[in-house]
Amino acid sequence: EEEEEEEEEEGEGVQITPQLLKGSTGEFSLDSILLLRLRGRGIGHLGCLGDCLHLEWLDLSGNAIAQLGPLAALKSLAVLNLACNRVTRLEPLGSCHNLQRLNVAGNRLRSLRHLSCLAGLRRLESLRLRDPIARLGNPLCATAPAYRTALAAMCPGLKAIDGERVSGRGSELYQLCRDLDASLGRGGGDAGEAGAKELPRVAQPWVEAGFWESRPRRRSSIVEEAYKQFGEVLRECRELSRRADDTIAQAQRALGTRHEPGSFVF
Repeated sequence: EEEEEEEEEEGEGVQITPQLLKGSTGEFSLDSILLLRLRGRGIGHLGCLGDCLHLEWLDLSGNAIAQLGPLAALKSLAVLNLACNRVTRLEPLGSCHNLQRLNVAGNRLRSLRHLSCLAGLRRLESLRLRDPIARLGNPLCATAPAYRTALAAMCPGLKAIDGERVSGRGSELYQLCRDLDASLGRGGGDAGEAGAKELPRVAQPWVEAGFWESRPRRRSSIVEEAYKQFGEVLRECRELSRRADDTIAQAQRALGTRHEPGSFVF
């Protein structure tokens, strides 16, 4: 039934054609396209997209795509955004051995079994199945955080899952923040429920006794270490931003003011 539903959905929406690709990029040859953005174009069928053999960066978010077959031919693809589509299986991506970043938030992935094809992608560093800011997810995200643990074991090369660092520099900061949240958590919920059961007609306070009283400031090794890690990551981000600005300025000087259709800096 799922396969029939996918085939039905595949027939809906716009189909990618050579004319659409050339009109979107300004390129005369499909295999010369390196960067392609087709966000929110009502696309339901990938058509000839597999002919873009040298494509490195692809944004197909906000469409109606269910099947990914043509993507198997994109051996150079490094960045792929499929957020907010109708994808239920990722098997064709198992051939995209250069893939480094993948966003499939807001799709219909129901089982980790459908992600097992990603285990062979040695360069894959970032995988997003859930985007809380955009309120996008997948059915399998209902098992959070269990699915993240399983994904980290399945794809040990991953450094970030759902935008959160799980390994490498900066991952310790996320763990410290979780420990900090746990250490600052407040109890008392059970007592309030018990009181409500004993005296169902008596209004209970909104917060526990003494909640509003000022407390002496506590020195915590977790807090101090979190500040230290945050400071280091912030310094690193500033340095990367400075280098990026220098690189962009050099590129702009090299390119001059001449505008070439289909040329992108990213």
